[in-house]
Amino acid sequence: MSYERFAYLYDELMQDVPYDEWVKIVEAYKERYQVNGMKLLDLACGTGELSVRFAQKGYDVTGADLSGDMLSVAQMKAQAQSMPIQFFQQDMTELEELGEFDIIGIFCDSLNYLKDEQAVKKTFEGVYRLLKKGGLFIFDVHSVYKMRDIFADATFTWDDEEITYIWNSFKGDDPHSVEHELTFFVLDERTGKYDRVDEVHYQRTYPEAIYVELLKQAGFENIEITGDYSLKAPDSTTERLFFAMIKS
Repeated sequence: MSYERFAYLYDELMQDVPYDEWVKIVEAYKERYQVNGMKLLDLACGTGELSVRFAQKGYDVTGADLSGDMLSVAQMKAQAQSMPIQFFQQDMTELEELGEFDIIGIFCDSLNYLKDEQAVKKTFEGVYRLLKKGGLFIFDVHSVYKMRDIFADATFTWDDEEITYIWNSFKGDDPHSVEHELTFFVLDERTGKYDRVDEVHYQRTYPEAIYVELLKQAGFENIEITGDYSLKAPDSTTERLFFAMIKS
């Protein structure tokens, strides 16, 4: 499949994602912690939806992602908006020297795709190294509640004239993990027929205390946890956890 087609499927799956809410919460934390710099690293940037939005807000954005196909689409989006965003193909568990940043974010539960605690810890260590003193690190993950009570054994569907998908989620082998089985039927306008595309994604999360411990091992302190795009503390039914902290 061409990267344009794959990215189209990804963006279709993510079309209801409230990207602007991520921008708002970053700006709220930037003000809250009095972070003056505008140099931002968007880790696991995917097709660049958030990278472009941050650039439109005046940030000096660098995007990094493991997928070269995703980055190709992200670059096209940035060029279409005349946004001078630099994109790099990198594994966030093995970050190379990209410079120093005032803000580093890992958004859209991208951290949940890492396979184990060691990978999460390595990512935090790389972020700590690239973050300026006084800089903001913010990321979001699915809560244990969402993995256990919403995703496990659930089915989600979408249907329109050009694309249909069936998304089945099953409890994974690891604690607090799920396996997403996605089947897309995509209209080929040349033939009038639908092509079938199958994808499997595995996500894993951890209790809040585990993330906090891994962050502290990487050097971070005074970690604030909020829930569901707010600056309020999470509760037992929070679906998305946000972790924010300043490098001291």
